[in-house]
Amino acid sequence: MLYVYILQSEAAPERYYAGLSDDPVRRLSEHNSGKSIHTNKHRPWILTVSIGFTDPARAVTFENYLKSGSGRAFAKKHF
Repeated sequence: MLYVYILQSEAAPERYYAGLSDDPVRRLSEHNSGKSIHTNKHRPWILTVSIGFTDPARAVTFENYLKSGSGRAFAKKHF
């Protein structure tokens, strides 16, 4: 199962990050330890949403949507 997850920065609460992983809790730990160049500036992060997908293609499509303008607006409104 693949998970699409959304992180929120504790240091800068207006900052969000959407990602894809088979283990979102482990991935959160990696983000908080500075292993991702995309998120190490606004550490620490908290996991706000994790959605599991049995179809990997749908997971990738949803993650890409969340990274688009309308997807960010959707996430802000619903999560």
